[in-house]
Amino acid sequence: MSDPQTVPVPGRIMAAEMAEQPAVLQRILDEGAPKIREVAAQIAARRPRFVLLTARGTSDNAALYAKYLIEILLGKPAGLTSMSTTTAYGAKPDLTDVLVVTVSQSGGSPDLVASTKAAREAGAVTLAVTNNAASPLAEVSEFHIDVLAGPEKALPATKTYTAELLALYLLVEGLRGGDGAAAKELPGLAAGVLSRRAEVKALAERYRFAQRLVITSRGYGYPTAREAALKLMETTYIPATPFSGADLLHGPLAMVDNVSPVIAIVPDGKGGEALQPVLDRLRGRGADLVVVGQQAQVDAASAGFALPAGVPEEVQPILEILPLQLLAYEVTIARGQDPDAPRALAKVTETR
Repeated sequence: MSDPQTVPVPGRIMAAEMAEQPAVLQRILDEGAPKIREVAAQIAARRPRFVLLTARGTSDNAALYAKYLIEILLGKPAGLTSMSTTTAYGAKPDLTDVLVVTVSQSGGSPDLVASTKAAREAGAVTLAVTNNAASPLAEVSEFHIDVLAGPEKALPATKTYTAELLALYLLVEGLRGGDGAAAKELPGLAAGVLSRRAEVKALAERYRFAQRLVITSRGYGYPTAREAALKLMETTYIPATPFSGADLLHGPLAMVDNVSPVIAIVPDGKGGEALQPVLDRLRGRGADLVVVGQQAQVDAASAGFALPAGVPEEVQPILEILPLQLLAYEVTIARGQDPDAPRALAKVTETR
């Protein structure tokens, strides 16, 4: 008979890494912020014309968040790259005076390394944002930012995602000469959100037998919708489709009916205001609507999770994703699966 102490507990690693996030956020503010400001000052002195962001998977959602920051706070155009144009098709764009930011937890994917190397050879200012300062990606980049999340062993990325978000926010703040003050309360607020696991566990019962999910948001909340969908799909195996609220109205709304589960991330600010017509249409169709947002929005939905009030909109995504990480975990456990080891996945995805 097996020793109970040696039998792996499903989700133990993911749960522990989610719980580390307040400490990781504090570490970035205390130890990482000075280096990020230094890197940002050196890049700002080069006066890049615009910014290209390169990433895959969870890091791609962090890169999308950075795109919003760059365009809104810096007023510079920013785009998400298609790596295959370089790695598969051999394209050689002129990237003189362009900032190329490559975001990767491991820094080990061959296509990320190859495309970053090609970008540097094409004249770009290259910056790697990783959780591994000794990675191949960091080595081929001119600049590097360590997100200081510590080793992440669970296959679903949690603490590295929020660490990337905070590091990217501080980078953009540094590029525009800001002080990053909007982030100073995040570690304590994150601890408060994560302490409300019982609320999320109750929400998880709604999705134990779900066949599909729709997740929507706008503005700064849209990267959160994409990351929440990814977490739910890779852990629970429930097909979860993320939509910008605007895109949802352009056709996909037709698939929502009175038994369709929809999760809406409603930012407290302009993104939430832009999402209101979508919420009205969803309620009009009788959708099973769960809201992650402010208390008034939760009260107007079928159910939800209220986030702390008074947080600047540009850093709300760091808190928005936390109850959704917990939701992915709790639904997976309720379905009798192990969120630490989703089937068919590897920690480092070696795309080419």
